[in-house]
Formats: sequence, structure tokens, C-alpha cells
Amino acid sequence: MTHTRIPAPELRPARPRALRRSLVLAAAVLGVLVALVGPAGQARAAAYQYWGYWQQNAGAWVFAPKGPDQTTPADGSIEGWRFAVADETSTRMPRLTPTFAQLCGSTPAQEGKKRVGLVIDFGRVVDGDGSTTPPDAIATCAVVPTAATGSQVLATAGAVRVDKGLVCGVAGYPAAGCGGAVAAMSDAQKGADTPLVMPTTTSPTTSPAAKTAASSAAASASVSTAVTTTAATTGGSGATVWILVVLALALVGLAVVTMRRRRPAGV
Repeated sequence: MTHTRIPAPELRPARPRALRRSLVLAAAVLGVLVALVGPAGQARAAAYQYWGYWQQNAGAWVFAPKGPDQTTPADGSIEGWRFAVADETSTRMPRLTPTFAQLCGSTPAQEGKKRVGLVIDFGRVVDGDGSTTPPDAIATCAVVPTAATGSQVLATAGAVRVDKGLVCGVAGYPAAGCGGAVAAMSDAQKGADTPLVMPTTTSPTTSPAAKTAASSAAASASVSTAVTTTAATTGGSGATVWILVVLALALVGLAVVTMRRRRPAGV
């Protein structure tokens, strides 16, 4: 029996002109989508005035992973707070980095209490309203009950103003406002930190039980939550752009396949 061999149909490449039209169309779609996403991502990348919560680790400041009311600092640790204007690209930590010996070396240990070093940096003039001089930095030793939280340690420095779980003011500074957004940072706000001089004397501070209890109830969340949320939201725009790139490439592939299917057989 003789078998007739049927030649396979020839697959010709897509026509260059049609392929170019497909690429132009996909690029136009991608450009429009990115243009729509871009402004939204930029709007989320605002700067904020806030109190940052820090902790010393191996002699260096590290942003606290939890809020002060969810943190129980150990005896011998050092807590830090810094008022500043910053966005995701800048870091403003306390400008003093004392050792525990410097802060609490002359404070004797007490039964049922712990000693926690406390540094409060009220920031620069440009970090506030631009005209009010911030208070002098505080570097002291807080003597608090063993189970005291970071909020109770902070309360030893003075009254803590809180709004919706956010630390807004410490020891009366700033007098108003809370975590306000700054549309555009000035050159002065972006500038390098001015150094601080370590206070010549530090005094141990013991918070009364009623005062620490009230502060603990009020200061229930950390400003770090707001900063983390902002960074995560802004980072999401980058993921969206990659999704759009994949979508545009898929449109190119779909256009090529559709064009091949529409060609008559043998063409």
C-alpha cells in the first residue's frame, strides 16, 4: 500500500507591520495604566511629623518593632524617643546615644523595680512649627515597677498627649497636632541632623503609680505602626507596576495569536 505523505502546513511568521501595530497598542495601554497608577503612588509617599519610638541594641538605635504599650523593657535597657519630620527615605533617630552606665550607673537597684535608661530628643526647630524652640533633650534613668511597659517609662518624663492611640506630645511638646502629613519637606527639614550635647547631669526619675497607670491606658499604640503602614502602602505601587508590565506582555501575545488565527490557510 502506498502512503501519501501530506506536507505539514507552513507556519509563516507574523507580518512585521501587524506585529508592530500590536506592540504599539500594548505600549499605549501600558502607558495609560502606569500614568493612572503613578500619581496615586506619589500621593502616598508623604512625610509626617511624628514621635518615633526607638530602643538601643548593641549601642545603636533600632526602631521599636512594637508599640510602647506592648513593650516591656528589661532592667538595664535603654528606650529612646525622637520628634521629627521624615518619610520612607529618611531616618531620624535620637541624637544622643548614651550607655546604661552613663544614665543609671549612679542609681542603685531597688527590690521590685527596674532601671531603664530614657532618652527623649525633641527634634530641631524645623521639625516643629519652624519657630518654636524645642525643649532640651532628656537623658535620664527611669525607675519603674518590674512589669512597667514602655508607655510607663515614657510617662516618667512628663505628661504624654495621646490621640487615637498615637503618641502626639511628650512633656508638652508639641503643644498641638498629631502625626500631621507634610506635603513637601523643605530643604532644611531634609538637611543633616544638628548634633546634641549630652546633658551634664542626669537624675533618676520614679513615676508615681497613678501617673504610670493613666499613661499606660492612654498610650496604647506606637507611632511605628503609622510609619510601617505608610511604607507598606507606598511599596504596593511598585508591585502594581509589575502587574501592568505582565498585562501588557500578555496583550502582545494575544494580539499575535489572534492575528495568526485570522489568516487564511496557506497564506
